[in-house]
This record gives sequence, C-alpha cells and structure tokens, in this order.
Amino acid sequence: MSSSDTATGPSGSAAGSACGFPDITINTDRLVLRALEPEDAPALAEMLNDELVHQWTTVPHPYTAADAHAWVHGRAARERDSCRGLVLGAVEFLTQRLIGTVRLRATDWRLRSTEAQVVVAPWARGEGYAGEIVHAVAQWLFEDQKFERMELRTAAGNTPAQQVAQKLGAISEGVLRSSWLVRGADATPDRETRSDLIVWSLLPEDLLVEDLEPGWS
Repeated sequence: MSSSDTATGPSGSAAGSACGFPDITINTDRLVLRALEPEDAPALAEMLNDELVHQWTTVPHPYTAADAHAWVHGRAARERDSCRGLVLGAVEFLTQRLIGTVRLRATDWRLRSTEAQVVVAPWARGEGYAGEIVHAVAQWLFEDQKFERMELRTAAGNTPAQQVAQKLGAISEGVLRSSWLVRGADATPDRETRSDLIVWSLLPEDLLVEDLEPGWS
C-alpha cells in the first residue's frame, strides 16, 4: 500500500541485472506458495470481488474475469521480471485450491527491503492462513534472500490485518495520516473515506518462530 512502485538496484539506481527475485516455490505445513497459473484466474476473480478486499485495497471493482486474466497471464510475472517485486498464489497442499495471494512490492535492492501485501479468500479466513503466508515469505526473504526489512501497511480500521502484523512480531513504527482511501460496498469516488495507514516493520530478529495458531488471520 505504499505510494512508490520504484525498484532500485544494488547501487540505488534503476533496477538492473543484479536485482530480481528467483522463480520460487515455498512450502508450509498446509500451503504451497508459487507463481500464479492460468487456471487460478477464476478463483482470483472471485476472491478479489469480496467486500472486505474491496474495502481495504485498491483493486478494481468489480474485479472482472478480464482483470484476473491480465494479472495471471502477464502483469504478475512482470513484477518479478522488472525487479519491482514478486507475486505468489497460495494454494492448499491437499486440494490445490487457491486460498490467497501475496505480493512483494516497492522493493529496494540496495536496502534489501520490501513491502508485503496479502489477501485471503473469504471462505478461508479465521484459519491463520494470512499469518502463515506472510511468515513463510518473511522467513524466506530473511534467510535465503538476505533481506533486512519487510514492511506491512494497514488501514487504521483494519483490525484483522493489524493482528496479523502483531503476531508475526512486527513493530508499529508510526502513522501516515490521511494517506489511504477506504471504500464501502457502494463506493464511488465521492463516497470513499480517507484513512490513516499504520506502518509496521519486520526485521530478521523480530520474526516470531513459534507455531502459528489458527483464528487470527
């Protein structure tokens, strides 16, 4: 949810050949995090049309099959190819059903820092999936990619997202006042409400490693 999509290379200049995330698959006890595939598009469209996703994010509304197709068939891959970040789908290990997505964005390769955004399907909430997804990605970032900082930004009214950040061990660093727009079910440009954003940081030494309990995603 940050205002900048600029990716920087090791010297702080525009992204170059030394930057970029690998094509990666991350496994947890319940999930497989991997690149989005064409067959994910229908489930992605359904997930991103959810009322809470519409309220707290900037995804188009309604989120159409064409939007999902464009994201899965090109835009998500270009996030990695352009060094801006990484997009992964989270699927259940047993059923291979798409239950969420995670996006790393505003990546700074010189500072080894990035921002994580996670969305979980409405039917999968309350089972700890959001925390499981972000925890797995953070652990991979810090251990394998040698990153030093991951940010999360949550709207002031988005209590579940704040609980996820807290239980990961993230530290609240402050508030960006009136820096976000929250949408309602019938939102139009003149019905959006301004909101503060809480900035959370997670450093390698902050990440909690105990078992994650269901019920706080």
